[in-house]
Amino acid sequence: MTRLHKFRLILILVPILAMAFIVGCGSDDSSTDNSSDSTTTAATNCTPEGLSTFKDGVLTVGTDSPAYPPYFEDDDPTNGKGFESALAYAIAGQLGFNKSQVEWAVVPFNVSFAPGEKKFDFDLNQISINPKRAENVDFSSPYYTSSQGILVKEGSDLDGITSLEQLKDATIGVQLGTTSYDAVIDQIDPSSDPKVFDNSNDVVSAFDQEQVDAVVVDLPQAIYLRDAELDGAVVAGQFDAPGGDEWGALLGKDSSLTACVDEAITTLKDDGTLAEITKQWMSDSAKAPELS
Repeated sequence: MTRLHKFRLILILVPILAMAFIVGCGSDDSSTDNSSDSTTTAATNCTPEGLSTFKDGVLTVGTDSPAYPPYFEDDDPTNGKGFESALAYAIAGQLGFNKSQVEWAVVPFNVSFAPGEKKFDFDLNQISINPKRAENVDFSSPYYTSSQGILVKEGSDLDGITSLEQLKDATIGVQLGTTSYDAVIDQIDPSSDPKVFDNSNDVVSAFDQEQVDAVVVDLPQAIYLRDAELDGAVVAGQFDAPGGDEWGALLGKDSSLTACVDEAITTLKDDGTLAEITKQWMSDSAKAPELS
C-alpha cells in the first residue's frame, strides 16, 4: 500500500472510530440514567405523596362487619387491636401513613373479591389466595399461612398439653379430604388412625358426643368453633403443617399500590414485626399456644 493510500484510509477510519466512541459513551450514560430514574420512581411511589390512593392523603382499608377476634377486638378495626387491625397499621406505617391517616371501610367478604371497582386501597379479612379470585383482584404476598388447631374438652387430660407427643394415644377426629388428616399423620403420628368424618358438622357432633378426644382443623376454624359453636371446648394448641391456606392483602385488579403493599409486607416479615404481631394475636391472645 502506498503512503497516499494509507493516508486516505486513516482519514476514513478516524471519523468512524470517533463516532463509535461517542455512541458507546452515550449508550452507557443513558443506561445509568434510566436505572437511577427507575429506582427513584419506585421509591417515590411508595409514599403518601407518590401513591394514588382511593382518597387523597388517606389510606382506606377494607374489612367485613362485624369484625371478630382474634383478627379484630371489640368489633372496632380502628383500635389497632387484633391480628389484622395491627397488621393494617403496620403496613400503613411502612407506606408512611400515620394512624390518623388510615380510614376503614365496611366490605362484605364476598364483595371484596368480586369483579369491579374497589372503594378501598386494600382489604384484610382472612381472604385465602386462590387462582379463581386472582382473576378479578390482586393479592399481596401471603401475610399468614393457616396452622392446624387442636380442639379438646375443657378440663380433660389433654387440656394443657405442651407438646404434640402428648396426643399420640388420643382418638383424633378430622374431616375427610382436608389437609388436617395429612397433618395429623405427618406431625402427630398417632398410635391409632384418626377417625374420619364426611363433613365439619359430623366432626363437631363426634366431639360433642365424646366419640373423639380431640379434633384437628384449621386454626381459624378451631377458634371459631371454640368461641361460637361449642360449649366447654378449648384450643389446646396449634402446629404448622404443609398445605395451610395462605391469606393475602386484597387490592383491585392491577392496582398501582400492589407492589408497594407487597414490599411493605415483605419488610415486616424480614424485620420480625409480622412474626411478633402473629404471635401476639394468633397465639397468645387467641389462647392457642404453639406446639411441636
